[in-house]
Amino acid sequence: MIPRNQPLAMHLDDLHPHGGMMRERRYYRAYGLTVASDVALPELEPAEPACPDILIAIGTIDMPKPSPEVATVFRFEPDRQYLAWHAVGAFLISDCSRIDIEPAPGVDDALLAFPLLGPVMALLLHQRGLLVLHASAIAVAGNGAIFMGDKGAGKSTTASALIRAGHDLLTDDVVALDLTGPDAPMIVPGFPQIKLAADAAAAISLGRAEARPQAHPAIEKMQHRLHGNFSGSMVPATRIYVLQRGQKAGITALPGIAALPAIIKFSYVTRFGRAALSGDFAALHFRQCSAIANHVGVFRLEVPTGLDRIGEAAELIETDLATGNLATGDLATGRRQR
Repeated sequence: MIPRNQPLAMHLDDLHPHGGMMRERRYYRAYGLTVASDVALPELEPAEPACPDILIAIGTIDMPKPSPEVATVFRFEPDRQYLAWHAVGAFLISDCSRIDIEPAPGVDDALLAFPLLGPVMALLLHQRGLLVLHASAIAVAGNGAIFMGDKGAGKSTTASALIRAGHDLLTDDVVALDLTGPDAPMIVPGFPQIKLAADAAAAISLGRAEARPQAHPAIEKMQHRLHGNFSGSMVPATRIYVLQRGQKAGITALPGIAALPAIIKFSYVTRFGRAALSGDFAALHFRQCSAIANHVGVFRLEVPTGLDRIGEAAELIETDLATGNLATGDLATGRRQR
């Protein structure tokens, strides 16, 4: 593992050939890191050329490729991870600081960015020592609220309702937690984009957000680039909400025996099974999840069915973060139960 602030050596040529074409190397900022990329990533915040922490390079990868019959190939080693999708391309993460990409024929940068800024980036951040959750996070008056849940639970929708209420996005889909201070876990800001289904985007206005072109017809959610309502600073992780659909908005504290399994379940690396926790990472990952369970309140959040009622959940979260006294008992819309 390398320190998160240790950069790569400076690359002198920002123009270089690939497949007979000259690619421009662009610079971005995400997760507190400088990224130099051969792939255009308008989702990220642009940055001045500098010695990068992460290099994303287009080239040939000498590894087995997927086929139409076997659509994915994943390999995990202590010092490198290989993820390949037949319809997109191959991605090789090495040295906690480099991502090599071999695109599938005809695939453009917009489609490459979809796995690159999702599972590929999540695994790189994990290798750099961060705990990474498959979740969304919002900054509410200096407090960090994290939303975890199964597919369709409403993570991004709930986050968007809080953005509409005037709060700031920290990160969507990939939540990276810095545990340098074990008693004060911090949420590392990602980049100002959130993914929403068409009905959610129509129901929740995000102000100056820009809907980006659909990367692929099979990808249901649209990407919305925020212009404002984004926090570029780390925020303490104050609450973790595990979302479930319910009849009315409600918040219930999870007992400690349930909090740790929930965090492990929604940590990003566990999506790939035990193979992704090679070497000493399994023990480190368990310690990190335990630290979060011990120092961050974990709650069950019931989100009412129906987009017209998503504001009820947002108001409840604001109240919870303002009062901070739900360690014993439930909070339901309009009343507190004891």
